[in-house]
Amino acid sequence: MPEPSTPLIFSQLSGIYQTFAPWAEALLRGVVGLALVPHGLRMTFGFFPNTGQPLRNIGLLANYLDKQGYRPGKVWASAISATQLVCGPLLAVGLFTRLVAVPVVLFLLVTNIERWRVGKYFWNQLGLEYTLMWTIAALYFLVHGGGAYSLDRLVIGREF
Repeated sequence: MPEPSTPLIFSQLSGIYQTFAPWAEALLRGVVGLALVPHGLRMTFGFFPNTGQPLRNIGLLANYLDKQGYRPGKVWASAISATQLVCGPLLAVGLFTRLVAVPVVLFLLVTNIERWRVGKYFWNQLGLEYTLMWTIAALYFLVHGGGAYSLDRLVIGREF
């Protein structure tokens, strides 16, 4: 949302921008948070078995992480699952937004490093193109909080 002092090319649209900005922010927050959930369901409980690597439970994920040098794998596997299955939904609804955005951003930063190692930039080469956009979006909520339409604002009365 532009600052009130920022001149707009189409100043007649100012009211529309102001009306839809909080909704767009809430939509982005919801998508960023909920996009983590299917990955967590796949790696923790075996949902969506025909997608991604054959990591279908915490044990398999822990073994994979140990082999990749992330030791102890059981700790990291549990942290990844909690980030995706707890922090993701909390971010989506905007509850404790900045607090839950920290592990999400850290998880995605590590993911970007791994994606760069595997495929460099392009998503169709398993690169970081997709995860980088996701990281920047999560970083936005770490910096800005949950926004006008968040449970932080509703429950606490201000952004967390």
